[in-house]
Amino acid sequence: MTVPPSEHAPEHATEHAGAPGDLAAGLRPLEGGFSGETFLAETGGERSVVRIYAGGRGPVAPSVDAAVLRLARGTVPVPQVLEVRHGDPDRGLPGLLVTSFLPGTRGDLVLRRADPLADPLADPLAGSAGTGAEVASDEALAALGEELGAALARLAGIRMLRWGPFVDADLSVGVHEPPYDVDGLPALVEVYADRLDHLTPAEWTGLRAAADDAQAALDAVEGVCLVHSDANPKNLLLDPARPAGERLTGLVDWEYAHAGLPFTDLGNLVRHHRAPVFQDAAVATYADALGVGVQEALVLARAADLGALVDLASRRGDNPAAARADVLLRAIARAGDAAADEPAG
Repeated sequence: MTVPPSEHAPEHATEHAGAPGDLAAGLRPLEGGFSGETFLAETGGERSVVRIYAGGRGPVAPSVDAAVLRLARGTVPVPQVLEVRHGDPDRGLPGLLVTSFLPGTRGDLVLRRADPLADPLADPLAGSAGTGAEVASDEALAALGEELGAALARLAGIRMLRWGPFVDADLSVGVHEPPYDVDGLPALVEVYADRLDHLTPAEWTGLRAAADDAQAALDAVEGVCLVHSDANPKNLLLDPARPAGERLTGLVDWEYAHAGLPFTDLGNLVRHHRAPVFQDAAVATYADALGVGVQEALVLARAADLGALVDLASRRGDNPAAARADVLLRAIARAGDAAADEPAG
């Protein structure tokens, strides 16, 4: 079936069922990430990105992700959808999404100076990628903070009718699967209790208090928007050589996208990358675009990010990102405040 051309989709994009076939030849893992599902392909000198859906999101996942990319395109830089292949569980065939390859260096490598606690050796795929691309001045960090805050604010301007996951290629909104089907952060924290049994009783008291306060703040937020839900610097492609305001070349890895609360993506962006000059610029720009105060925006961003931190911390042994989230969650628990900073060492 041919995908109807849209304002943001090339006419040659196709959508059909079938095996990966020739696309599987010559694939190599793309740097970054922990899913093991994203690969770089090169045919006739043209590079593309192939995502193979071997996980549990169901056969419709490639079509959902393709639709999200088309929705976001023109608001933030995203790859073009080139081909969609549905999964066939009966034949054991995974789904597949082919998109254009975007230039740029992973944001976590460019922003190392904004994140002094980052360990580049924690990512075995990073290698020497980004060498020479690291931002070296406070002025450049502030300019990047402004640009990324503005980009996420534009994304928050894509309004949705109600909160929930996307369930089909029309981006119909459904109901979250457990444990995210609960009502609010306090309930979510309790669902994860058995997976956070390393917390002390005092930390549990503090985490519950932080969840209560965060939920009270979020209850005052109006509106629902498109949320990337994984807008950490590793999923941002940047080119520091470009003029200020044009350095964001791509926002990638949209598999967690959903209809959710504004401030969620801002919270993800500044979760760890908290050098004041970068964070202050990102938060101030986002706050101005959404018409709220800077401190209010930061409080809401940290509150909106708390659920993701809880989930990551429950998987603290899986990868470095989850382990680092656990360190931050315990700091939040000890302080009883979702806005607590990451420990210095």
